[in-house]
Amino acid sequence: QVQLVESGGGLVQAGGSLRLACAASGRTFSSYTMGWFRQAPGKEREFVARIMRDDPNTYYAHSVKGRFTISRDNAKNTVYLQMNSLKPEDTAVYYCAATRLRFGVTEREYDYWGQGTQVTVSS
Repeated sequence: QVQLVESGGGLVQAGGSLRLACAASGRTFSSYTMGWFRQAPGKEREFVARIMRDDPNTYYAHSVKGRFTISRDNAKNTVYLQMNSLKPEDTAVYYCAATRLRFGVTEREYDYWGQGTQVTVSS
């Protein structure tokens, strides 16, 4: 069982930056591939980024590639999402998620979810 708690959301102007953090409970954090997803009002939840459990390999949605960076600190049981050059269309609730699969880009591949943190980008 893994419990995830996101933090770092807020209101920022377009072009600004935010760093989200997701703290995980348990002693087996390093055995989970971690992902970030987001859900905008009236839209389905979508994949944002993923970092593998045993490899620093990362993968991003096309819409955020080059602007967002996912990273993890296994000693702190935390995964981060650095978001730069934010756009109004990045406004959403951001969720972190964990899976024992090595790869994962869809919701159904992830077993554990945080409660989400709101990111609002004003124009």
